[in-house]
Amino acid sequence: MSVAELAPRRTASARFLRSELWLIFGRRRNQAGLLVLIAVPVLVAVAVKVTGPGAQGEGPDFFSAITDNGLFVSLASLTLEMPLFLPLAVAAISGDAIAGEANLGTLRYLLAVPVHRTRLLAIKYVAIVLFAFAATLLVTFTGIVMGLALFGGGDLTLLSGVQIGFWQALGRVLMASAYLAVGFASLGAVGVFVSTLTEQPIGATIAVVIYCVANFILDTIPQLDWLHPYLITHYWQNFADLLRAPISWDGVTSGLFLAGVYIVVFCAAAWARFAGKDVTS
Repeated sequence: MSVAELAPRRTASARFLRSELWLIFGRRRNQAGLLVLIAVPVLVAVAVKVTGPGAQGEGPDFFSAITDNGLFVSLASLTLEMPLFLPLAVAAISGDAIAGEANLGTLRYLLAVPVHRTRLLAIKYVAIVLFAFAATLLVTFTGIVMGLALFGGGDLTLLSGVQIGFWQALGRVLMASAYLAVGFASLGAVGVFVSTLTEQPIGATIAVVIYCVANFILDTIPQLDWLHPYLITHYWQNFADLLRAPISWDGVTSGLFLAGVYIVVFCAAAWARFAGKDVTS
């Protein structure tokens, strides 16, 4: 195939991706969801400023450290949003990927452009990945801005007790956010697969959220410790390992590997389902 023949396809794919991103970020319901996400770090920062850090449950004690360095607002917010809000946002986008088009009756016309089914699925998933990173980083940057405005910055004391400079600390926070975004992207792969099974985007979204919550619940049952390393959410809390000195890479690499496995398996399953699916709407 010549370069001249490839160029129109690449241009069409780029245009399709831009259109998909515009649909995701331009819809008011998605914009409202993003506003909910950024409201959490704002509330966390204001609440700690007014009442103090308070007590923290299990997991890294980011809340008590907020008054020492405002960067911890973003980490505390990610901890709060990790079990439900961020997964719900990704589930809503991924569950709508194919099922939403089928529900609106536009999937058949979209494939008639023509757009190869594999390319359509790939572009849909790339858009979901970009949304997962955008949503996670939006929470992070909002927390950083609010934290620095209300509590200041400076050197940051890591979870291991070692102090690092501000810019190095900022890099660690962004690394932790990117790590979590990869985990949410793997959940998005599950959502794309579920989206190929139904024409009801709400049903697909609910199914993905239930799946995510079930993983969190199973991860708390000691008798199922043999299952824990295979749960999609098991390594998400390992983002805190990037806030240690030295960085504890074992849990981080395990989390990235598991996320990669989920992405490959469920994207392949979505392709296998969608490639042979009878599109009637």
